[in-house]
Amino acid sequence: MQSNTTLTFYNQNAQDFTDSTIRVDMSALYREFLPTITPNGHILDAGCGSARDAAYFKQQGFTVSAFDASEELAALASQHLQQTVEVSTFQQLNRVNQYDGIWCCASLLHVPKNELPNVFIRLQNALKPNGILYVSFKYGTTERVDNGREFTDLTEQLLSDLINQHTQLSIVKHWQSVDQRPGRESEMWLNALLTQSKAK
Repeated sequence: MQSNTTLTFYNQNAQDFTDSTIRVDMSALYREFLPTITPNGHILDAGCGSARDAAYFKQQGFTVSAFDASEELAALASQHLQQTVEVSTFQQLNRVNQYDGIWCCASLLHVPKNELPNVFIRLQNALKPNGILYVSFKYGTTERVDNGREFTDLTEQLLSDLINQHTQLSIVKHWQSVDQRPGRESEMWLNALLTQSKAK
């Protein structure tokens, strides 16, 4: 489960968090992800926060599903997306062969490191064959608490080790990017696109 600390943070700060993220320019990441998805395909925005990204995907003609662990965020996201956003965690994901793409933007980083292998297997199972999974983590090597939220930071090597040891996913591409929020320019992110490396 996402820790109570992190969930409490998002439930108490849902409106502020939504306001601070809803207009962030994510176009550089969309340009990496969307061309890999079947036109009009089904995208899951997993840990969707404000549903900023899900709403954009929907505008581009994709079928969209979304969930967030925070009830308060899911309620705001449902309004923004004009459809129901489920209240759920990564650990509860049990879909099989359902999505052309799964988008985990700044969401998996709240999963404790020891639970990531199981979560990646759940994400792998939810993807259709040749589906694409996008993930992003703060760049680093530690598990830490910052401003009331718990984070698992990863580097290319740590992500690669995790994927290779526990899943049938493989990394199509990884790259680093700078945080797009004002005042956060010094924060680096690890981004990656993954797909199933062989038939299950």
